[in-house]
Amino acid sequence: MNPRRKKRLTLVLALVVGLGATIGLMLYALNQNMDLFYTPTELVNGKPDGTKPEVGQRLRIGGMVVAGSVSRDPQSLQVSFDVADIGPSVTVTYDGILPDLFREGQGIVAQGVLVNATTVEAHEVLAKHDEEYMPPEVAAAMEKTHAPLEYSKEQTQGSTQ
Repeated sequence: MNPRRKKRLTLVLALVVGLGATIGLMLYALNQNMDLFYTPTELVNGKPDGTKPEVGQRLRIGGMVVAGSVSRDPQSLQVSFDVADIGPSVTVTYDGILPDLFREGQGIVAQGVLVNATTVEAHEVLAKHDEEYMPPEVAAAMEKTHAPLEYSKEQTQGSTQ
């Protein structure tokens, strides 16, 4: 191989390696910043394909704030509340000012990090706009993956004690 071809081959190899490294770093950075959406039921039981988030993973969770579950720390802005859809509830902790429209029974989307199997530490909480609005992701997930609960006749009448 003459020196001119050897120099061209080295240049092409360096270009391919540099381009490959750049694409690899871009994919790694995108993967680190990707927030997947889960409903509380999907977070606890896993998605239909069997995927469950890992502790420490960034995610978004959406559902309805459970009535009576909001607790505020009187000394700070720390607040915790439960979010549920039709299945189990998940606790969300947040340190900051909640949106004005935040209240119990309201649909919210929280972005944060999964602390344990049923707790999310949020860094942002978004509330819905009006009475009939539900975040599109929450509405689609609830319609797609959840059927309404069916109660037996005994359950609807309550206990006879």
